[in-house]
Amino acid sequence: MSDRYDVAIIGGGILGLATARALLERAPRQRLVIVEKEDRLATHQTGHNSGVIHSGIYYRPGSYKARLCVEGARLMREFCAERGIPVEPVGKVIVATSQPELGRLQTLYERATANGVPGLKFVDQAALRELEPHARALLALHSPATAIVDFGEVAAALARELTGRGVTILTKARLTGIVRSAGGLDLVTSRELLRVSRLVNCAGLYSDEVARLAGAAPDVRIIPFRGEYYMLRPDRRDLVRGLIYPVPDPAFPFLGVHFTRTVHGDVEAGPNAVLAFAREGYRLGQVNRGELFGTLGYRGFWAMARRYWRTGTYEMYRSLSKGAFVRALRRLVPDVRAEDLQRGGAASGPRRSPRTARSSTISAS
Repeated sequence: MSDRYDVAIIGGGILGLATARALLERAPRQRLVIVEKEDRLATHQTGHNSGVIHSGIYYRPGSYKARLCVEGARLMREFCAERGIPVEPVGKVIVATSQPELGRLQTLYERATANGVPGLKFVDQAALRELEPHARALLALHSPATAIVDFGEVAAALARELTGRGVTILTKARLTGIVRSAGGLDLVTSRELLRVSRLVNCAGLYSDEVARLAGAAPDVRIIPFRGEYYMLRPDRRDLVRGLIYPVPDPAFPFLGVHFTRTVHGDVEAGPNAVLAFAREGYRLGQVNRGELFGTLGYRGFWAMARRYWRTGTYEMYRSLSKGAFVRALRRLVPDVRAEDLQRGGAASGPRRSPRTARSSTISAS
């Protein structure tokens, strides 16, 4: 039996670490423990994303997503500046390549303006060539405030700060049970038994499972999707200076294939969004039968499948056909060729837009 803690945070990704930091700011004398199932922090979603600090363009004005994204981007820059973590304000262009997309681009501008996104402006083809010489569009929306960072470095900085302030971080501590006891909770982990007064669930891809362990009955279930990316070959990275995105289809929960430059100099191209056979299914052959049967036995999955079956079928086709993938990318950058692309790695995360052949998730009710 370990010592008693005031709060246990399940999940050692950037969300769990930032939550611990926020709790300490409010109550510095709390005893906190972060419980992480892997042998190191930031292994999944935090360590497997393209590192974009989004500026708040897509979200409904007044919503929590809009407010938190805009304010969070500002705070992230401040945090990184104080700790010497490189942030590159490469900017983003959202390009409309057809007449129907022009109206949606105008809607994005109005949303982003209402959200307080700084510096937004429309650019025509001539101005776009100054920003992204190889991109093509009828009209584009330029967001100079959009930046890139390595969120793994951010997580490492958070962890150093937290341990320096007395927070206990337990790795290789998979949560297997939660038992209510007098005055708190007993957490059964693969390392030890923890007695805590309160629990905060930051378990990412397994947050619904942790909720069930705690006795909750969530009405949503995480359905994993793998976001498959290609990388531009090193000698063709000059095709993209910053971030080039399409106008998103509001009928689909992902942003569509796009180009993303990373702080390490790579350029990612994608993603596809195809059903994964495991919650952390970074590769096509990675299957967790229990999790797959859980998905297939869930009514919400079939409701989603009926709604998006056409789009889902195309995503599967594009997953199997490099030519189809290239055609989608060439709508944004016509100079891209099949030989310019090489397969990326794998990753995961429940977010709006899934990374390099990685796994992303959406929640279905």
